[in-house]
Amino acid sequence: MDGKTGTARVNGCGVCSQESFDEIGNIIDLYKGKEGSLIQVLHKAQEIYGYLPLELQSFIADGLGKSLSEVSGVVTFYPFFKTKPHGRHTISICMGTACYVRGGKKLVETLQELLGIQVGETTEDGMFTFVVERCIGACGLAPAIMVDDTVYREVDEEMLRAIIEKYRKEEVSKS
Repeated sequence: MDGKTGTARVNGCGVCSQESFDEIGNIIDLYKGKEGSLIQVLHKAQEIYGYLPLELQSFIADGLGKSLSEVSGVVTFYPFFKTKPHGRHTISICMGTACYVRGGKKLVETLQELLGIQVGETTEDGMFTFVVERCIGACGLAPAIMVDDTVYREVDEEMLRAIIEKYRKEEVSKS
């Protein structure tokens, strides 16, 4: 156990929580030997750990008797699995046809400027992760974005700035 961070070196991982790995190990034991259980184990592991770093994928592969390439192939194929830590809030900008035509690209550029990150990255403070979606199903509201599960409609640059500021203020008031 590392006295500075309270984490253990698990399967070569210097930042992985022993408690999380123990809990995931119990999940693996429940599903081991059951056909088609990999995706369920990955979902549960991501719920517990927050994301699926390579070290955790290796731990799952070993526990289920699968190859790391098979586990990593599933993780990288499905977009709902995360291989990097995500922020407390996920901002999704829709880039479906309607949103793109009505200003989605400009919103991407504005958000990159506001947050100082690129698509797929998380802010240094861990507050926001920025992703682009092909469609969020709000074509009549274009351009649309989502922050976590909240959809914002007919978003322009000024509104985008206000939305980001709202979440930052909420975070400060929680502190």
